[in-house]
Amino acid sequence: MGKTIIEKIISNHAEKDVKPGDIVWMHVDVVSARDFGGPNVIKNYKKYYGDTPVAAPDSTYFTFDLSTPAKSIKYATAQHLCRQFAYKHGIRVFDVDAGIGTHVLMEHGILKPGMVSTGTDSHFNILGAIGVLGQGMGDVDITYIFRKKRTWFRVPETVKVKIKGMPEKYTEPKDVVLYILKRFKTSFALGKSLEMYGEYIKNLDMAGRITIASMVTEMGGIVAFLEYGENFKDEFSKFTGVPPGELIESDSDAEYSDEVEIDINSLPPQVARPGAPWDVVDVKELKGVKVDSVFVGSCTNGRERDMETFGSILKMNKVKERVMVRVKPATRKVYEYMLDTGLISHIFKAGGIVINPGCGGCAQGHEGLTGEGEVQVSTSNRNFPGKQGRGETYLASPLMAAISSITGEILPPEEVL
Repeated sequence: MGKTIIEKIISNHAEKDVKPGDIVWMHVDVVSARDFGGPNVIKNYKKYYGDTPVAAPDSTYFTFDLSTPAKSIKYATAQHLCRQFAYKHGIRVFDVDAGIGTHVLMEHGILKPGMVSTGTDSHFNILGAIGVLGQGMGDVDITYIFRKKRTWFRVPETVKVKIKGMPEKYTEPKDVVLYILKRFKTSFALGKSLEMYGEYIKNLDMAGRITIASMVTEMGGIVAFLEYGENFKDEFSKFTGVPPGELIESDSDAEYSDEVEIDINSLPPQVARPGAPWDVVDVKELKGVKVDSVFVGSCTNGRERDMETFGSILKMNKVKERVMVRVKPATRKVYEYMLDTGLISHIFKAGGIVINPGCGGCAQGHEGLTGEGEVQVSTSNRNFPGKQGRGETYLASPLMAAISSITGEILPPEEVL
């Protein structure tokens, strides 16, 4: 019997054939800890292993992406604690100027298709965008991986997802993944790996692949692997600076727990209503909702193309009076692109604020928080009550965020552009 992608990757790292339901020990290629969770990893490490060297310092990293620079004494202390531990053990630190950890690890060519990587980040499965089994884990598990370079794992079942058709002109990858989330909610893909196929998936650029893969967490899934198109190798090399190596694909006779088809033909832009990222409707159903603020960024929509989509509209327009616009690129590389292309100038002159690289808009404490009664449109991935403050957050694409910025309300793109 053939194997799915995740079964092949785990088999390679467990050094034996595996099947769904098996609990195995597998090797971890790259492990990281953030400024949130990192201090607990260090505390655990000192408690259980003392001054014993970490297993593989060359493939162990700290990434500071949550509070950049530190917004409180607590965060400043936590980050410096991580720095001191890293310097002592020869671990590389991607400091507060680097950006979102998962994005940075991809950008620097540290990760390649077929690898296994873990970190203290619930969206670590975003790495499925490049064919990596990425897993967010708790600080105790990450502590063990720091020392032993392996972890236990239960081999999940795999669902095959066929994306059929092509969406409308103004529909972006964020709209597509919101629509998929509307279909799946949190139960269908819970604890499972996804494989996504179709012409739309194959033709996605790297930014689009990242957007789709990033919201598997909100579906309850383990990871999503996206079908490789003819452009993938070039996209990967351009993104990382290194060739991708061997691409792992499922066997023709692989067994899936389920196979589903999702028709996105003529799909219009989608928006998730406040309270749940799967409470998704066509934009026309929210026409006229007044907006107080806009956030553009996060691991879901913080890449160059996202910033280009947003900035190109603000270049020709002004931010609506009384609307607060905050833009946070995913990494230093994206920020540099925005400098070189004039996007920062366009956004600034239009009335927006461009913040330094990092996370944002998805965890209380980041830039992009809302006050009580405030209505926000965000390109992030979560809008649970209290997640981004005390206001109400609608999840949407960078294009929809731009429209809300210049009109002060949610409107269908064809009525504005």
